[in-house]
Amino acid sequence: MNCSRILVLGSGGREHALAWRLARDDHRPEVLLAPGNEGAGRRFGRVAVSETNPGAVVDAARERGIDLVVVGPESALAAGVSDALVAAGVGVFGPSRSAARLESSKWFAKEVMAAANVPTARAAVFGDVESARAALDRFGPPWVIKADGLAAGKGVLVTPERRAAEEFVSGCLDGGRFGDGGRQVVLEEFLAGEEASVIAVCDGERHVLLPAARDYKRARDGDQGANTGGMGAYAPTPFVDAAIERDVSERIVTPVLREMASRGTPYRGALYCGLMVQGDRARVVEFNARFGDPETQSIVPLLRGSFSALLASAARGTLDASAIGREAGACVTVALADEGYPERVHGTGRISGLDEIERGGVTVFHAGTRAEGADWKVTGGRAAYVTATAPGLDEARSAAYAGVGALGGTGWRWRGDVARPTTTVGGTGNGR
Repeated sequence: MNCSRILVLGSGGREHALAWRLARDDHRPEVLLAPGNEGAGRRFGRVAVSETNPGAVVDAARERGIDLVVVGPESALAAGVSDALVAAGVGVFGPSRSAARLESSKWFAKEVMAAANVPTARAAVFGDVESARAALDRFGPPWVIKADGLAAGKGVLVTPERRAAEEFVSGCLDGGRFGDGGRQVVLEEFLAGEEASVIAVCDGERHVLLPAARDYKRARDGDQGANTGGMGAYAPTPFVDAAIERDVSERIVTPVLREMASRGTPYRGALYCGLMVQGDRARVVEFNARFGDPETQSIVPLLRGSFSALLASAARGTLDASAIGREAGACVTVALADEGYPERVHGTGRISGLDEIERGGVTVFHAGTRAEGADWKVTGGRAAYVTATAPGLDEARSAAYAGVGALGGTGWRWRGDVARPTTTVGGTGNGR
């Protein structure tokens, strides 16, 4: 059954990309965004409701005859929007609040993985500074420390410095750095290998994997600087081959779905598996309970078939894996960010030329922007994403950076090494 009217919840570049791809299905569904952003609003209708207000979302979906709601951000899942839509009889792609604890509590995810025998890093959880500091000797260096709950992409520290590790622990547990998200901290074993993001579309029992992506979490070139929500991505990743995908499917996704179902919280939605790959095996660094940002911007242009049919069938618990296939080629996404992001967003930047670069396989997905004449004002940490598709990764990378290079303005920046060959790195997750 085709969905004729789809509502995508969220306001970022991920949601713009989801709406863009859904609208390209052959039957051309009408796609709305709630609340969306000004750049995406040039193409898609916007609904003025908060994605974290369950009642308002239900009312908006009913009033507009929505067939399927696609939940973008984790904040909406944590607010129980999916639960409210299910109770109202509205189709929704996005896990329940209970199932979304795979993201909203890193320790809960560790407990699920332990019960399901899923390969992951050794870890322990702490609620007081003294015990967490004492445990540092057992876990590092380098130390991997995570706020247990949601922390807007900034809840992870990886450091070889004991003082920095202790300060992060104190900031979470005593200083309230991440509010409720930092009431506990999780110390993890440091993993080495190649990072990959693999997203599974799940219907509670079955799943289908989307092309693997690689994202860039650190703020600066060479994986330097603070963790961010993501400064760029590319897909597919060459080191996630068919054998690795089978490993992810059989040893990670399937056992987790079985464990979640056995707990009475079947998982229907996008399960983001942040992985560290070594040889022919993958281990889980983190789970997210929705599509990744900016990985989505590089994955959805590589999908053929009916994306809406795939998501709708998963929402119904009758996954139709044949609804989509994979296009040949590669896709590279570069984030355009406020010059102070992530430590301090100034909100004074201006980007010129964004509209003009959208040609020849280059697409712009908006996030924190507002139109000012012919330019776009930077209003958020990550303002927009320049995405390019091409037959090969090198061509896609060249096209993306040619697009970025044609832009003007001030007060914004980007990473210059997205999709450039890298050396082996350690896994952190991003504390989203």
